[in-house]
Amino acid sequence: MAKAEVKDLNGQVPPPRMIAWEITRSCNLACIHCRASALHGPYEGELSTDDAKALLDNIKSFSNPIIILTGGEPLERSDFYEIAKYGHDIGLRMVLGTNATLMTPEIAAKIKEVGIPRMSVSIDFPIAEKHDEFRGLPGAFDEAVKGIKIAREAGIEVQINSTITKLNVAYLDDLLKFAKEVGAVAFHPFLLVPTGRGKELEEQELPPEEYERALNWVYDKQKEEKDIFFKPTDAPHYFRIMRQRAKEDGEKASTMMSGHPHAARGLETMTRGCLGGIGFCFISHVGQVQPCGYFEKAAGNVKEQPFKEVWENSKLFADLRDYDKLKGKCGICEFKRICGGCRARAYEATGDYLAEEPYCVYEPKLDKVSSQGRGCDIPGC
Repeated sequence: MAKAEVKDLNGQVPPPRMIAWEITRSCNLACIHCRASALHGPYEGELSTDDAKALLDNIKSFSNPIIILTGGEPLERSDFYEIAKYGHDIGLRMVLGTNATLMTPEIAAKIKEVGIPRMSVSIDFPIAEKHDEFRGLPGAFDEAVKGIKIAREAGIEVQINSTITKLNVAYLDDLLKFAKEVGAVAFHPFLLVPTGRGKELEEQELPPEEYERALNWVYDKQKEEKDIFFKPTDAPHYFRIMRQRAKEDGEKASTMMSGHPHAARGLETMTRGCLGGIGFCFISHVGQVQPCGYFEKAAGNVKEQPFKEVWENSKLFADLRDYDKLKGKCGICEFKRICGGCRARAYEATGDYLAEEPYCVYEPKLDKVSSQGRGCDIPGC
């Protein structure tokens, strides 16, 4: 049986395509679902300006990923603009994840000036009162909407992120309407992973059946909407659903995605479900490299070894790149190469990051599993 490892044609580990970097954990909000449990800082141990630049140099030495500057609230870091400009100047695409409540015309102009073309803003309710309660700050909704308007006027693209739980799943249509009304180019529904303060919302995590319905809603809306792009996050099941639904519709999933006006743009690239350690990783405020922000297990630390070395040689990442190591029904699923299950949820639920995804209702069809170990014989994979 062929190994189901992620390697390029030369047998090398492919470089990262996207890195989320928590440049600070300090934040002006206290969102009840925050994976980082972020509060006002300062936090000890954050990388210095020189350390940050050295990290970007090392990343650029072997790869050319999109760098998502996130937090906490990145704008709370005093050298934010210096770091962003440095990354842009060495040829990296730098983007911003912000709550937008600190945005002013002057800040937006500086963000644009240092080469950041897009920012993502988290909006979890289309109703100010409910959003403010979720975000832990009265007025957060109005300030975010104001910040979005200011950013767009400065020529910065805006993407809306929404963490979907039992509390707001009924508002999906209204959240999409909101995203379109504020001129967002993309809408990214995040399916809650209960880590950090999000553990307090564990009872509000969508049950598997509702999770499935929400992802089918995304598929239907993506086919209808051509002026905004959808990218479900922390929802690897979507890649199975997309292929199942595309087959029912007599289409190829790859054709469906490539036909979208935004499909070729870097932040809209959709290749596989769980990309942790495969095409994506997260770097914490103290330099810890993780598969993603919700997967709190270290592959290494950039204070102790170069990022390139962590990316290419970490045992954790090597395990995640070998689909033959997946256990339970994930291990025998015909969709394992395109889905892979949420490794963060598996780790949080069982302590084993290779265990089967605990929030998947799909039962593998063993007769469709390839004898060569490809893991997917579904048309359009």
